[in-house]
Amino acid sequence: MSDTLTAELEKYRIGPRIRALRLKKKLGLVQLGEHTGISAAMLSKIERGQLFPTLPTLVRIALVFGVDLGHFFANTGPRIAVTRRGDRMRMPIVGSASPVSYLFESLDYPLSERRMEGFLAVFPEDGSASEPHQHGVEELVYVVKGALWVTVDEERIDLDEGDAMSFDSGVPHSYQRRGEGECLALVVTVG
Repeated sequence: MSDTLTAELEKYRIGPRIRALRLKKKLGLVQLGEHTGISAAMLSKIERGQLFPTLPTLVRIALVFGVDLGHFFANTGPRIAVTRRGDRMRMPIVGSASPVSYLFESLDYPLSERRMEGFLAVFPEDGSASEPHQHGVEELVYVVKGALWVTVDEERIDLDEGDAMSFDSGVPHSYQRRGEGECLALVVTVG
């Protein structure tokens, strides 16, 4: 096997993933071998990275642990997502009146299994108040430009440029631009 191919396969750390699954199930190499039909010696070499399993061998191992092949090839590096300005889409949110309340752009949509979501919210000058809504656990709003009213459980808070607030987003809340000009805010939600 070429050095390039070996280096690429080592990135997936298949052997250590198999070992972690085996230890989690409290199986010895011999026991795993009995379930898969693969010798304990070969399994040991696979776990130590001295041998790379073929796909049929990996399927047999995956079946024992109840995982799919994707388990062994999922990205194990740092979770990074870059969202370029030109790649974002603006989604309009209509308020209680006909004008759009605000437009939002997801800042982290490419990141799978994210624990938080970041948005750039644009509140146009002629925008109406958004409908009260609730979701998730917590929300952070930071006003980048302009001024904004945020109503949380019927309490209205005035935010100016540079102000931030966080609140329990499980209670009804809504937004409305205030003052002159457009308002931009960074909104981060935790589900």
